[in-house]
Order: sequence, then structure tokens, then C-alpha cells
Amino acid sequence: MERFYGAVTARRKLVAALFLLAAAAGLLLRPLVPVNYDINDYLPEETASTVSLQVMEEQFPGGIPNARVMARDVTVPEALELKRQLADVPGVLEVTWLDDVQDVTVPLAAMDAETLNSYYRDGAALYSVTVSESDYVAAVDGMRQVLGEKGAMTGSAVSMAASATGTMGEVQLIGAFGVAFALVVLALTTSSWLEPLLVLAGLGVAVFINAGSNLIFGEISFVTNAAGSILQMAVSLDYSVFLLHRFEECRAGRDDSVGAMVEALTKSTGSILSSGLTTVIGFLALALMRFRLGPDLGLALAKGVAISLITALLFVPCLILLTLPLADRLRHRRLIPSMGGFGRLVRRVTLPLAVAFVIAVAPAYLAYNANEFYYGSAKMFGPESEYGRDTAAIEETFGVSDTYVLLVPGEDTAVQSELSRDLRAMEHVTGIISYVDSAGAEVPMSYLDSGTLSQLQSGQYARMVISVDVPYEGDVTFGLVEDIRAVAESYYPGGYYLAGQGVNTYDLMDTVTSDLAKVNLVAIGAVFLVLLLTMRSLWLPVLLVLTIETAIWLNLAVPYFAGTPVFYITYLIISSIQLGATVDYAILLTDRYRENRAGLEPREAMEKTVADTAVSILTSGSVLTVVGLLMGYISSNQLLAQLGLLLGRGAIFSLCAVLFVLPGLLRASDRLVMGRRKAGIKKEEQV
Repeated sequence: MERFYGAVTARRKLVAALFLLAAAAGLLLRPLVPVNYDINDYLPEETASTVSLQVMEEQFPGGIPNARVMARDVTVPEALELKRQLADVPGVLEVTWLDDVQDVTVPLAAMDAETLNSYYRDGAALYSVTVSESDYVAAVDGMRQVLGEKGAMTGSAVSMAASATGTMGEVQLIGAFGVAFALVVLALTTSSWLEPLLVLAGLGVAVFINAGSNLIFGEISFVTNAAGSILQMAVSLDYSVFLLHRFEECRAGRDDSVGAMVEALTKSTGSILSSGLTTVIGFLALALMRFRLGPDLGLALAKGVAISLITALLFVPCLILLTLPLADRLRHRRLIPSMGGFGRLVRRVTLPLAVAFVIAVAPAYLAYNANEFYYGSAKMFGPESEYGRDTAAIEETFGVSDTYVLLVPGEDTAVQSELSRDLRAMEHVTGIISYVDSAGAEVPMSYLDSGTLSQLQSGQYARMVISVDVPYEGDVTFGLVEDIRAVAESYYPGGYYLAGQGVNTYDLMDTVTSDLAKVNLVAIGAVFLVLLLTMRSLWLPVLLVLTIETAIWLNLAVPYFAGTPVFYITYLIISSIQLGATVDYAILLTDRYRENRAGLEPREAMEKTVADTAVSILTSGSVLTVVGLLMGYISSNQLLAQLGLLLGRGAIFSLCAVLFVLPGLLRASDRLVMGRRKAGIKKEEQV
């Protein structure tokens, strides 16, 4: 190891130049990485709704309606003209309105009231629009220009467009605030004004390389795009900080700075790699999810942390040595006072807090498992956003609505008529557009124009567009999806296809809930195994994992007691992120406690351990907390905001658990903690 690091430091200019070139390449490649804003695209390919969409795309032009568009204060002729203009907007594939189900030349009073009110009410027209996924931003902007101030829009296409246009600016703002806070914290905890810049330079190089290398995935999700770089920075900050502190220790009393750096690298590599490995494993566990947003985020973050580790062990040492003369000229006195007083405070309160913590384990776990969830993207924007205001306006006038599309074999129109009759009899079905409903089972298909016929019949399937008065998700929605599938199955066993926003959300719910136990068990088991191998103790992995897991349960118990629904996706991935990102703190404190116990009694060792490690733990933990909370309060996307809030709050719970509770648990179980090491110490003393 010394020989390898000696070769690296001897060629420090070359190594630094190679990393800077790689960072520049990553910066240039980053804009070329496509970003996907549709959560439903990450459902498994074998999911029923995903298969249904593929069949529909093969059999029929257009797609599933994914936007509800309302125009206020319009007459029927004006509404028809607006429909034509909306259909001409690039990216709009299909627009459905009243004239597709009724003869609009007859007086409104003569029309079926229920059908009329679904499309035209109080001078407002409501269109069902299908927008191409590749052009949703341009299409939504184009529709807004057509509608002007009279318009309001909602639906998954509008939500995706809002995410695409608003996310990047918010991410840049969060990153700027996060970097500024990290600079302040590092200035307080390092000994030179230059060192914070060196740490952030190393992080920046790693982030740029990782962002550009995401091109290997083909595309990334908006969650990975928004949170990936920020999380990478927050969880890998301590690698370079730890190396800096070790370098200062090794350099004391010697003139050979290169030799001191080689010694620091040799001594710190094991600790840095073990901490980084647990973080990488926590993220890799997400790759086991069937819901492909997990692998998308997990693989990108695992790759990012691995790159951060390599950068911290190769690029940062070379950068430190190259700038050492300037760093020495910019040295300053210690800005943070000794943490001895904090260690004495922890010694007095840790045992009562440890008892309270143990008592809280069971209720925290029960509350963690009792949360209410959002599964899809329907609640991704709050009521104060433009999307939220438009949604409220449409629902106030026309009520809640969604559109499903059902494909059935197209040969027997009599069976289709019976199916349509049974579907119409369902409580929440408000209308059906199909060949048998529009023309009648007795009317030959040759009597319809080719354009209308192509929307309702293909060579193999008949298309039924079903309007329902339920939201995109919820118990009522999921029950309706099950009922429609059951009816279709009774007529066409294994031969029908159903798709739509509510159907996709049902399958999303079914998929992500089955992922939870698997992901958590693998993450916990893998971290436990790493700790078992590195600490050579059975008790310590149990203690450390249980400490962090309880902090996770407490974090996710807060929404339950607050009565706040949780996005299941954030609920699923936050456990792995918080475990992987904060178990490092527990490892650092435990290793230092065992080291201090070599010459001190348990109480003194505990106090000294807290004093020794508090600055390092608080440096990394405070940055993770602030970055998470910034994401929580700045992001207009509620899914990302909740992920940030849970991350920031989770870091606080983990910090408190490690600094105030774990020392008491270590002291209380000192005999198990020390194990063979304690016996070895006594044997050496006897000799």
C-alpha cells in the first residue's frame, strides 16, 4: 500500500491533471444525459399496465389521455374552435370533447344531462387530451398559449412538464446553498482557509465525473437527476475531511510532507473504505427493487460514492500536496473550542437517553409501519403551485375524473355490447366511447369514416375509452380497477388489456409494496456482514445497525403522528439512504471507543470518545441535514421535497442517536463490546 501511494504522490501533477480532465469531460457530457419525468415508465416491463400500453401503441394511433384541459367562458362554437387549435399544437396526439359522443348541432337541453355535464358545464369546456411523452413540455406550453387566461390544465403530462421546467433551477439553488453551508462548516473545522476549498474541489470533481458517466445508463430519472449530485456531496464529504485530519496528525513533528501524506493514506484507507463500502451497499440494495426507479437511483449513487472514494484517496492527496505552501500561509487558529465539555454533558445524559431510546424502539417500529401513502404522481405538486390551482379549478367545475382504455378482441360486437353494459352499471363509470357505444353493435363498420374507425377498432382489438369519476389513486380507485379487471376477465379470460393513470398507479402500488421487505433486509444484512467482517464482533453489528434502524423508524414515525401521508417511493428509498449515509457515524464512534478503552475505564473512554469524534460527526451530519432540509423547503416537487425533508430529519435523528445514545449503549455493554480485545489488554498488562 505504501509503495502504491508513494507512486501516486510522486506523480501528483499527472494524477491531478487526469482527474481534472475527467471532470471536464463529465461536465460536458452531463447535459447529454436524458432525464425521464414519468414515474410510470419505471414499472417492471411485465406489469399488466405496462404490457397493455405496449399493445395499445402497436394497435392504435395516439395513446392514453394524460391531460384534462379546461377552457372557461366559451360557447359551443368557440369550444369546437379551441379543440381544433389544441389538436394542432405540436406534441398533441388527440383531443376528445363533447362532439365525439354527442351531436352538438342539437340544443344542449336535448342532450343527456350526465354526458353533457362531463364535457360542458357553466360555460366551461373540458377536453381529454393525449400528449406525446417526448414533447410534453412544448405541448403543454403550446396549449397554455392557445387557452390564455381562460385555461387550466391537469394530468400526468402537465405534471411531468412542470417537473421538467422547474426542477433544474431549484436543484442549482439547493446546490449553491449547500456548498455555501459546507464552506462555513469546513472553515470552522479545518486549520487553513484553503482546506475547505480543497475538500469541495475534490467533491466537485467526483460529482462532475459521476454526472457525466450517467450517460452509460441511457437515461436517468428526475429523482436521480435532482437528488443524485446533492446526495453524493452530502454523504461523501467526510472522506476528504478524515484524510485531512489524519494528514495533520502524521505531519506533526516532521518535515517530509510527502512521507506524511503516504503515512496518512496508509493509516486511513481502511477506515475510509469500510465507511464508503457500507454506504455503497446501502445504495446498491435499491438496485434489487422491481420498481426500476430504485435501480436508477441506487446504481447512480453507488457509482457516485465509489468515484468519491477514489477521488478522496487519489486526487485530493495530490491536490493537498500541490497547494501545501499556500495552505500553510493561510493557516488560522482553531475556531471550534474543545469538545471536552460536550463529552462530559453526554456522559451525564447518555444512560437515561439510552433507556428511553430502547423503550422507543417498539412504538417507533409500529408507527413506521402504519403510515398512510401516496403511490403515484397525483400529489406531486401542492395546492399553492400552478398545477395545484389548475387542478382545484377543474375539479371544482367538473369534479374528479380519470380515463381508462380497455382493449378487447374485436370480432364479436355482441359480447362487446354486453361488456359495455356491465361496465356502465358500475358506480364510478360515467361514460364509455367505443364502437358499440358510438355506432351500435348492429351498424356495419364500413359505415363509419376511416378516421373514427381507426380510433375504435384495429384489425385485432376493439378500443373502449372509459371515463370514471375517481382520483388517480386511493382505495376507491384501486377497488374500481380491480372491479373493471374482474368484469373484463369474465368476458375475455387473459385476453384483455387495461391501461390509464389510475391503472398504472394501482400496479405501481402493487409493485413498490412488494419491494420494501426485500430491499430493507438486503441492505441491513449486507451492512451487518461488512461490520461483522471489519469489527470481528457479533454484538457490535447488532448494536450499530439497531441504533441506526431505530433512528430510521423514529424519522418515519413522525409523518404517522403528524397525520401526513408519505410518498411510498420516498418511504422505500429513504431507509437505504439513511442507513448507508449515517452508519458511518456509528462506525467512527465505536472504533474510537474501543481504541480509547485500551487505556481508560469505560466512563472516561466514553467521554473522551465523544470529545474526539463529535467534530467529525457533526461536520458531515450537519451538511447532510442542511442539504436535505434545503431540498425539502425549496423544491416545488412534493416527492423531492419530502425526500429532502426525510433525509434532513433522518440525519438529525441519526446524529442524536450516535452522539447521545450509542455511547451509553457501548458503556452498558462494555464487556460485549470489548470481547477478545479486552482479554488481550489484560494479558498484555500481566506480561
